[in-house]
Amino acid sequence: MRKLGLPAWSLIALALVAGFAAGGLAVYVKARLAGNNGAEVAEAPGVEADAQCTLVTERGKAVTAQATGEVAAMMAADTPQSLAGLVFDGPDGQPMTLGDRAGKTLLINLWATWCAPCRAEMPALDALQQEKGSDSFEVVAINVDTGDASKPQKFLEETGVKNLALYREPTLALFDSVKKRGLALGLPVTMLVDGEGCLLGFMNGPAEWSSEDAKRLIDAALAG
Repeated sequence: MRKLGLPAWSLIALALVAGFAAGGLAVYVKARLAGNNGAEVAEAPGVEADAQCTLVTERGKAVTAQATGEVAAMMAADTPQSLAGLVFDGPDGQPMTLGDRAGKTLLINLWATWCAPCRAEMPALDALQQEKGSDSFEVVAINVDTGDASKPQKFLEETGVKNLALYREPTLALFDSVKKRGLALGLPVTMLVDGEGCLLGFMNGPAEWSSEDAKRLIDAALAG
């Protein structure tokens, strides 16, 4: 299992910088300060529960109860939310929504090349996609660098990432939308979404996505 390769204090400091750069203060401690260990996240004001996702809330709690060890920071969505309408660019450069991946359980990860914790976890996300990617599951890693696609594309090539498609949203509108929903403090932020686009759980900060803990979480999401 590939470790993130940075000492804990480095991850904390670097993610703090990433949080400021993305417009929000964030401190990401890998030593289990969130999720099933009691940290609180404020709900975003004005987020209305989507009726089609109401019944998913309890399932989300059951799925995220399996989030332990390396992915213990994954938190259940207390407020039913549909993320199907979130807009970003697909691998072909054309606008798309999460709803275009209907029928697939998705692990959505927002990342940037200037975010050191994001860069550190990208190979693990790539390994997860290689092992678990299928017609029923995909890791959707969405780059939020401003500008064109050359810099993130070069980063993926240099780090040997071969299984993740390059999704992009270069205006920070996607990050701002997720932040307003109470799901994001900084980068990276990861969201687990079911085949109907309903939020099952979310996590702020990096994780070891190629770990057995992560695979058990994905299996739990797919089992529903």
